[in-house]
Amino acid sequence: MPGTRAPFRRATACIGFICWCLFFCGFSPIPATAKRPHAQKPDYKRQVEQLEELWRIAQLNDDVAQMDRLLSEDYVGITLNGQVVTKAQQLERTRARQLVLTKIQLNDLKIKLIGSTAVVTSEANVDGSNDGTPIHGTYRYTRVYTRVPNGGWKITNFEATRVGPQRARHDSERAQGPPSP
Repeated sequence: MPGTRAPFRRATACIGFICWCLFFCGFSPIPATAKRPHAQKPDYKRQVEQLEELWRIAQLNDDVAQMDRLLSEDYVGITLNGQVVTKAQQLERTRARQLVLTKIQLNDLKIKLIGSTAVVTSEANVDGSNDGTPIHGTYRYTRVYTRVPNGGWKITNFEATRVGPQRARHDSERAQGPPSP
C-alpha cells in the first residue's frame, strides 16, 4: 500500500521540525532540576579573605611557620618604611622581633580576581614597633596572591603606604558628605 506511508512521513517530518525548533530556541525536555549539576566554582574571593585573616593572626602572634607557608619563594615586599624585603628577610625580621605588631585592624578590604591572581587592597590601623621605633597609624596596603597548581594560594607581593593625618581627615569628610552650612 503505497499511500499509507505518506501520512507517516509527513508526521515524522513535522515532529522533526518541531524538535529542531525547540532545540534551537533553548527548550529542553529535561527539567532543569533533572539536569546534571555543574561542578561548583570555588569561591576564590572567600579563600583569599580567609588567608588575609590567617596572615593577620600570624603577624600578631609572630607565627613564622604560618608566614612561611603563606609566602611564595619569590615573595617581594615593601615594608611600612619603604624597605624592600624577600621572603627570607621578612621571616627573619619576625623571628628577630624587628617588626612587632600588637594591633592590626582591617577596614575597606577589597579583593580583585584576575585569572589566577588575587589583588587585595585594604586599610590597616596598626600598633607595634619597627626596629624599636613605635608604629601607630593607618596604612593602605596592596597584597598580591597567586593560585598555585595544588589549588592553594601564596602571597607574592606586598606594599604599604602610610595614610597621613591630612589624608585620613579628607577621607573621613568625603565619607560623611559635604560639610553642613
